[in-house]
Amino acid sequence: MKITRRDVLLGATATAALAPLGARAQTSEVVIGVIYPLSGASAQIGVDAQKAFETAADLINKNYDFELPLAKGEGIPGLGGAKVRLVFADHQADPQKGRAEAERLITQEKVCAVIGTYQSAVAVTVSQICERYGVPFLSADNSSPSLHRRGLKFYFRAAPHDEMFSQAMFDFFDAMKKKGTKIDTLALFHEDTIFGTDSGNAQLKLANERGYKIATDIKYRANSPSLSAEVQQLKAANADVLMPSSYTTDGILLVKTMAELGYKPNAIVAQDAGFSEKALYDAVGDKLEGVISRGSFSLDLAEKRPMVGKINDMFKARSGKDFNDYSSRQFMGLIVMAEAINRAKSTDGEKIREALVATDLPGEQTIMPWKRVKFDSMGQNNDADPVLLQYIGGKFVTIFPPQAAVAQAVWPMK
Repeated sequence: MKITRRDVLLGATATAALAPLGARAQTSEVVIGVIYPLSGASAQIGVDAQKAFETAADLINKNYDFELPLAKGEGIPGLGGAKVRLVFADHQADPQKGRAEAERLITQEKVCAVIGTYQSAVAVTVSQICERYGVPFLSADNSSPSLHRRGLKFYFRAAPHDEMFSQAMFDFFDAMKKKGTKIDTLALFHEDTIFGTDSGNAQLKLANERGYKIATDIKYRANSPSLSAEVQQLKAANADVLMPSSYTTDGILLVKTMAELGYKPNAIVAQDAGFSEKALYDAVGDKLEGVISRGSFSLDLAEKRPMVGKINDMFKARSGKDFNDYSSRQFMGLIVMAEAINRAKSTDGEKIREALVATDLPGEQTIMPWKRVKFDSMGQNNDADPVLLQYIGGKFVTIFPPQAAVAQAVWPMK
């Protein structure tokens, strides 16, 4: 059989295509894919995320005097000072668009890692593509507990998931009951994608374990044009606490409908999402004095750790906003990934994965109130301690756990 020059070239091309994509990345720069909704109903999330990631990249690429990985000195020393370059992709809150964009980032943009995605439903497809190509994926802000339980080798999450967040809520309820507050019945209200479903399941399980009665458990259609029937059900149930798991537009509609129908629960304890977003408070904040939301970040931490306030100021100069639960996790997502790439001394996917597995970052070297960042065998950090925040006088203050709290909870809400 005669082997032609064309056969040799084709064979070389095929071999290159099969080689680990990260290994072919240039080490003069480290290219990381960032995938978020940059258009559509959740576009503001993506815009804010861009600013958070750009703030983190600036800290890595320039020289800052912070006790934060890679802040001191320029670039990634393990790769000769290579600079981080971010490539942003828009998944439009569509899991299939996310799948296609993840593939494009890996095969065309030659990224060595991917970070995302806000919606947990999109994280499902993006992480599957990363797994197929052997490219590490870091869930910066996805909270669905099922994400890290799918047996993926290249999936990592530094932040808490909704079982951890919900546990903090129930620890808070237990503490309030010990002080004599009446909390017996709960109303669960959650949207029907993986985020809402997983959140509702976690809360139902904990309620049963801790002896709280579920007065009503409502799953509603995400992006529903009306929530009147659902709010009537909530009003009829008249639970001590309303526990919504809703993205921003649904959250705004919920609060407006509650006002129209005269439904005022004693307390709202929200599963973050829309209830951490400035857009929601700009729209209906006057109706939410005293609402409680879980979170991973507390700006109050700046009182104990001044660098948190200084880094927040850098983000605010770019975005016009303080860090919130999402933007803080996005910022830390890039820091954690870059720190692993530095130790890997490589842009090869497998080597970065091995470095992520070996991560052990003290909480003091983050901007979060976490004990540390250390991943278990499924890629989950179990030391990311949640906090509960209450919206008082136009800002969030930390009310739980006691070691992080700067104020007592106001109950019932006004």
